[in-house]
Amino acid sequence: MRIAVISDTHLREPNKRLTEVFDKYLANADMLLHCGDMVSFSMWQFFCQHHNFHAALGNCDEWALSDYLTPLESVNFKGIRIGIAHGWGSRSQVAINVANSFGPDFDLVCYGHTHIQDWSIVNGVQMLNPGSLTSPRDDLPPSVAIVEVDDEQNMECSFVPVD
Repeated sequence: MRIAVISDTHLREPNKRLTEVFDKYLANADMLLHCGDMVSFSMWQFFCQHHNFHAALGNCDEWALSDYLTPLESVNFKGIRIGIAHGWGSRSQVAINVANSFGPDFDLVCYGHTHIQDWSIVNGVQMLNPGSLTSPRDDLPPSVAIVEVDDEQNMECSFVPVD
């Protein structure tokens, strides 16, 4: 199973580059997760073309998206419990804040806000921040994260540069 995770797209409208990234890396994933800061309703509509799309509300998302998204979202997919959040607080505390909000019963918690890639364990929970699709803050290129899950539910993450 393949889960594509993105965050912090910070675009008002879909553009050619986003469409290329979607077609190449996201469209064929079994699930697409967005960890907030899509920014606009038209971006949310664009991502909704994916057959299994889930997202959390980010701090830069326009107010209209709050009718469709929540700050904390949870999904059960093929026996894996996944949490999705944007995040809050100082950059050094975002992963801890999000992990504590979901608790230890989750297999994977995806978050954004920092624009910095992260694949770590916090309080016993596998955490993933895909970085930013448009404006990373870690001297790495814009990226998407691809999580491969095998039949025993072991997870492996790859950060794919998309610049």
